[in-house]
Amino acid sequence: MMYQAGLVLEGGGMKGIYTAGVLDYFMEKEIAFSDNYGVSAGACHLCNYMSGQRGRSLRIGVNYLDMKQYCGKWSLFTTGDLFGVDMNYNLIPNYLDPYDFDAAAKFEGRAFAVATDIETGKPAYLPMKDLREDIIAVRASSSLPLVSRNVKIDGRLYLDGGISDSIPIRKSIQDGNRKNVVIMTKEEGFVRQPAGAELALVRARYLRYPQVYELMRERHLSYNATVQYIEEKKEKGELFVIRPKRKSEVGRIEKDREKMMALYEEGYRDAQECYLDLLEYLE
Repeated sequence: MMYQAGLVLEGGGMKGIYTAGVLDYFMEKEIAFSDNYGVSAGACHLCNYMSGQRGRSLRIGVNYLDMKQYCGKWSLFTTGDLFGVDMNYNLIPNYLDPYDFDAAAKFEGRAFAVATDIETGKPAYLPMKDLREDIIAVRASSSLPLVSRNVKIDGRLYLDGGISDSIPIRKSIQDGNRKNVVIMTKEEGFVRQPAGAELALVRARYLRYPQVYELMRERHLSYNATVQYIEEKKEKGELFVIRPKRKSEVGRIEKDREKMMALYEEGYRDAQECYLDLLEYLE
């Protein structure tokens, strides 16, 4: 069933496998949303939600961990991208484990990959419909600073959406969604700390794009303020939140399949446990 509501998917690197578990349960129960916003890893998992391919996010998340072309230092040093562009945005989605492009094109809701315009420092909400063409928006949304090349789309340069709008709940509300479901990858009580020594590297790497440095310097403040906003809305019953109950053992870059599987199953289980409450909220 398609609900007139927003679905907001936080990023979080490989911690996003939690989101994959939640979305697989949603697909099993045929729960769909009119407006969908994915940030970084959230945008990646949103693609499979659009195409209705339950289980695909998990397969991708665990089947290619040992391949140097998929993710790691080899890819970073040889291509400039920690997550190999050809493997992640061409070989896997087109040949090794293809998207159901036709099903995604028929997805009835609106879908957006959230990226950051590095010249303006503003978030960009890039439409996703034809995954053959719009996969570049997912790449832009998932291009982490320092370990990814800038992504050019229509003459604009983008990086990861998490540095400008980590959890785009305000955008969903601005778009008219009175009800919203937010899937977070950080546990309740998580507080983002200020960036450390990497800020000097960010300043040096993005001298021509000072907004990137400013966003990274202030990211902990904007992130924590958004979480506080979500908490206030949640307490008032104005939005519905699904998130891990405890700190995950999965790192942003993870090679342990068992840890990945456990976090996926946690997401699936959490969605299952709150299913009736979710239906009551949406209806």
